[in-house]
Amino acid sequence: MIRNDKITPEGTGDLLFRECEAQNAVIGLLRGVFEKRGYREVRTPGLEFYDVFSSKAAYYRPESMYKLTDNRGRLLTVRPDSTIPIARMTATKLKGSALPIRIYYAQQVFRRQPALRGKRAEIMQMGIELIGDSSFDSDAEILGAAAEALAVCAPSPFRIEIGHVGVFNRLMSLLEAGPEEKESIHRHIAAKNYAALGDVLEGARQSDVADMLRALPGLFGGAEALREARALFRGRDPVLPNMLAYLERVYEILRGLDLKDRIMIDFGLVNQAEYYSSLVFKGYTASSGDAVLSGGRYDGLFKDFGEDLPATGFAFHVDALADGHLQRSRAAADAPPAASAAPKSAAPRLRIALTKGRLEGEVVEMLRAAGYDVGPLQTKGRRLLLPMPGTGIEVVLAKAADVITYVEHGVCDVGVVGKDTIAEQGGVYYEILDLGVGKCRFALAARAGADFYGGFGAKRVATKYPNVAAAWFESKGMDVEIIRIEGSVELAPLLGLADGIVDIVESGNTLRENGLAVIEEIRAVSARMIVNVASMKLKKKEIDALAAKLQGVRAG
Repeated sequence: MIRNDKITPEGTGDLLFRECEAQNAVIGLLRGVFEKRGYREVRTPGLEFYDVFSSKAAYYRPESMYKLTDNRGRLLTVRPDSTIPIARMTATKLKGSALPIRIYYAQQVFRRQPALRGKRAEIMQMGIELIGDSSFDSDAEILGAAAEALAVCAPSPFRIEIGHVGVFNRLMSLLEAGPEEKESIHRHIAAKNYAALGDVLEGARQSDVADMLRALPGLFGGAEALREARALFRGRDPVLPNMLAYLERVYEILRGLDLKDRIMIDFGLVNQAEYYSSLVFKGYTASSGDAVLSGGRYDGLFKDFGEDLPATGFAFHVDALADGHLQRSRAAADAPPAASAAPKSAAPRLRIALTKGRLEGEVVEMLRAAGYDVGPLQTKGRRLLLPMPGTGIEVVLAKAADVITYVEHGVCDVGVVGKDTIAEQGGVYYEILDLGVGKCRFALAARAGADFYGGFGAKRVATKYPNVAAAWFESKGMDVEIIRIEGSVELAPLLGLADGIVDIVESGNTLRENGLAVIEEIRAVSARMIVNVASMKLKKKEIDALAAKLQGVRAG
């Protein structure tokens, strides 16, 4: 038997001297900001009853939680979040206390992460909750504390984005659509997947509502986003202008804190629309590929615990802030004395991960047609990291799955990858443009003339895309056995290993030459432009310019 007594579980790790010093430094800075503002510390148990989180499964899905049982067989979970236990604690231990209640916390949360994705399962979280005050002043107080704390902990350029989930929730309440369709709309808006969102909303009976939903992910930027929203909502609904006016007040408050160049509006900020009730915000730094700050107003949460209290707050990802602290410390230590420092080449303004192979050639041609100098890409030899002269853009050549990984972790700002890889691998990023090249389709195929759907018993299906295949057959209510194949999947039916295959098909010649035929098409596939979440906030101008040029080539 293999003993795992010298390693740590995936997603966890030991913190050594400098890591502990960096984390303690961040916690100390945040504690100073919070206590100065009158917040007092609390702690909740690392183990909670599963029931604490189960009343609203959309908050934290069951599959994301670590579970175990106590000595009476009752289901427990390792704390996946701090705000919900604090709501439980406030509704019970602090019931009847004078309002508002100001609380802060510094404690770890534990969330299951996809395997082999380099994501932390154990996260040090630190934040504040302002409970019992529904006024605009309480939102202003929370945002002021968040901005001050971010400025103290992340002196490198940072951005705070604000949104109002009430806009999305109002539009969804007006839309006549089923739960699955609404879930799809929510997912596409959050991912800024304009093409897929347009497909879902095509033919919607309420064209005004569909138009506004279709526009939400693009209402993103500075004051111009507010102006565009005002024009879009005018005369269409009596409730939306009030939400917009509230967001405008918040925007002006933050501009008054000398943050005008660090504030963004994003009406597509709807990631946890079930959790939050109105104002939402996130914070980003140059040292992290994901948000380091997340918060908003959650006036409905306390009802799960028998109370009706308004509340607002936020949480910092302390580990991400500590990583940034370490990066700055190492950079300072490695820097040569100013007098003898050799000039360094400028860091690329934008780094693009491009899928190698057939897709590479088509996208390089698009870049050339868009006016970029692609000479180094056409004479690359074996090099994998290539500049586009005169642009400040650097291109990374990688396998398709790695493109997503590089973008998700923020080492590349932009990626170009096929929808087949996106559908199979998933991830957290924005999918902003269908490039219209690399076109093919997912299809179910079997031996020519075979009755795949006939007979009794579960079918066996071979595929390189087990997640795509499983989801599709599940949507059809079919019980199938899926076998993962890495090479020529067409062999599986010929050797009797499977009844059919799910694969991407372009011309269909390979299928025909091996005696196979398409039984049913699953979905179209093409190349997509994906963007790191933090990069979209910090490098919006550069990314928008690139996307506009590629869109122009496609349209032409």
